[in-house]
Amino acid sequence: MAKIKRIGVLTSGGDAPGMNAAVRAVARTALANGIECIGIRRGWQGLINCDFIQLTRANVGHLLSKGGTILYTARSEEFMNPEGRQKAVNTCKMLGLEGIVAIGGDGTFRGALELSRLGIPVVGVPATIDNDVGCTNYTIGFDSACNTAIECIDKLRDTMQSHERCSVVEVMGRNAGFLALYVGTAVGATAVLVPEHVESFEQNVIERIRGAKLAGYTHFMVVVAEGAGHAQEVGDKIQEALGIKPTITVIGHIQRGGAPTGRDRETATRMGYHAVMAFAEGRGNCVIGTQEGGIVEIPIEEALTMKKHLQMDRYKIMEIMQFGGGHDGEI
Repeated sequence: MAKIKRIGVLTSGGDAPGMNAAVRAVARTALANGIECIGIRRGWQGLINCDFIQLTRANVGHLLSKGGTILYTARSEEFMNPEGRQKAVNTCKMLGLEGIVAIGGDGTFRGALELSRLGIPVVGVPATIDNDVGCTNYTIGFDSACNTAIECIDKLRDTMQSHERCSVVEVMGRNAGFLALYVGTAVGATAVLVPEHVESFEQNVIERIRGAKLAGYTHFMVVVAEGAGHAQEVGDKIQEALGIKPTITVIGHIQRGGAPTGRDRETATRMGYHAVMAFAEGRGNCVIGTQEGGIVEIPIEEALTMKKHLQMDRYKIMEIMQFGGGHDGEI
């Protein structure tokens, strides 16, 4: 197989801390292997519009600590139809791109699969704060988003303790509870609502708050995954059942911003490196993932069929930390 000469890299879907670190790793690994690297701006729409920038060692410098994505990101309705995808293929031909590294989540990879079927090899790098990509244990941005939410809730708890209040905090995660469960465990929440754990509201929230009150606690923290309900609705139910009016906080898109953590910087760097090496060694049409601490390559069609399930043993641990050891310590 002839040596690959030029590749493109793009970021698509929701931004995640660490995307820039992945772009940096792709560009520098490519250049180290004698491969030109073109940054495609604004995701699949940018590929349609031939919106690009030449990436060099210099202009990807100082990206490790930078949040967001210097390549920008956008959702593309046009790419969802055959005519739009053909325009993207034409851009690849015009620029001489022999492969694309696509950084994003499942939606990004579905677009990558369609492009690969038109003859453009693609390697996917999973980056989403939701950590809901089935083929990988970990996605870039998850740790950073968790730490941002934890910092916000820790500060909120200070004022909740001062005013002896109940707080309902909604975190992101789309239709998955990975972020909410991790954060809820880390902050010692009174209750955590995730879409994967179907249980009566009375048992999962009301009885937990009531039990904490009977144990002498005067403040209560409820963490809600956005896929499990709206914080205001949860607050209204608590008020109706217990006669206390919770404060409502939706952390929202602040979870996507800020400097990535060390874990996200290091993971993004490894994933970006392996994505380019897949091309350099004659492979493509795969997703780079992590399994049991190592980097793996999964064929893209197979990757998109894989599902990830919330580890319910973690939910049990969270419950035991709340009340399993008695009521003589902090929740």
